[in-house]
Parts: sequence; structure tokens; C-alpha cells
Amino acid sequence: MKQANDFEAVFQQMKGMLPIDPFGLKADFEKNFHAALQSALMRMNVVTREEFDVQSAVLARTRQKVTDLEKKIAELESHLNPQ
Repeated sequence: MKQANDFEAVFQQMKGMLPIDPFGLKADFEKNFHAALQSALMRMNVVTREEFDVQSAVLARTRQKVTDLEKKIAELESHLNPQ
């Protein structure tokens, strides 16, 4: 739901940049622009900041586990092959 709110905030900011339209074309443009922007964001697979932060934390934990496992393997190898 946050992603929808973020999208609406971006759309409202961009809509505010449109000049005043005496011919009534602004409403039609807004409708088409809204659909085009939403479609473009969906094609880009944009994620929320929250999703990005969660995945970053998962990656950091995974990197730490790999580092720990590499150390354990090195210790085991040194015990098996003392030189």
C-alpha cells in the first residue's frame, strides 16, 4: 500500500508542474500521464525503500555467514593438512 501512496505523491508533484489550461486539455493529459507513469514504474520493477532495506539486511547477514563459514573451512583444512 505504501508503494501506491508513493506513486500518488510523485504523480501529484508532477501534476502540480502543469500550467493552467484554458482549453480543458489538462484533465485529459493528467489521465493519460497517470496511466503512462504507472505503467513505466511497473515495467521498471521499482521497489519501495522498505523492501530495499529488508533485502540489504538479508544480504549483510548472508555475507557474514559466508565469511564465518570460510573461516571454519580454513580451520578444518588446517587441522586435516598440518604442514
